[in-house]
Amino acid sequence: MNEIEQLMLYNRAWAVEQIAGDPEYFNRQVNDQTPAFLWIGCSDSRVAPDQLTQAAPGGLFIHRNIANLVRPDDGNLMAVMDFAIGSLKIDRIVVCGHYGCGGIKSALEGPGPGPLGDWLQHAVKVYDDHRAEIDSMPDSQARSNRLVECNVRDQLLHVADSAPVRAAWAEGRDLVLHGWVYDLRDGLLNSLLEIRRDTDLADVARPDRVLV
Repeated sequence: MNEIEQLMLYNRAWAVEQIAGDPEYFNRQVNDQTPAFLWIGCSDSRVAPDQLTQAAPGGLFIHRNIANLVRPDDGNLMAVMDFAIGSLKIDRIVVCGHYGCGGIKSALEGPGPGPLGDWLQHAVKVYDDHRAEIDSMPDSQARSNRLVECNVRDQLLHVADSAPVRAAWAEGRDLVLHGWVYDLRDGLLNSLLEIRRDTDLADVARPDRVLV
């Protein structure tokens, strides 16, 4: 059996299991989605947000890209945020990075040419903005870990400055932004920072180091 056949087989087994436990499961799925969170995370195959949070289908509205970047010129992500905040009325947004991120390591080393290199220039900008601290770390792993944390902070600020978020705050909505980091070594999420409607974005400090 090849990998494609396995995926199809697992899908059918999963569907049968859902119906056996709850005959109305898929009927509810058809009606509508009411996710509580917008999750902006990395595309890394080891970081599956619904699995690591045990969220049921419909619980998370998910956008993933390499190095969990929030670029104002990314029409895909801006549309996701507009729909999540404006139509789904989601009031909790998570930007989640992870240690051992290949995109972040590439940003540190200097990404090469091509689409991936172009994409990662946004992460290189984060490195440039925090270079003094990051370069003071004792080794390459520590530098990468710290850039992961600083990247979450900076991308959360981009979320805060986006038009959908600013519009929601102008309406008085209790929209809260969460910056998290996932540790591949133990499977745990760690909170780095939060941004609320009354937060002064100019005073958002670098997060405390989780891995020291």
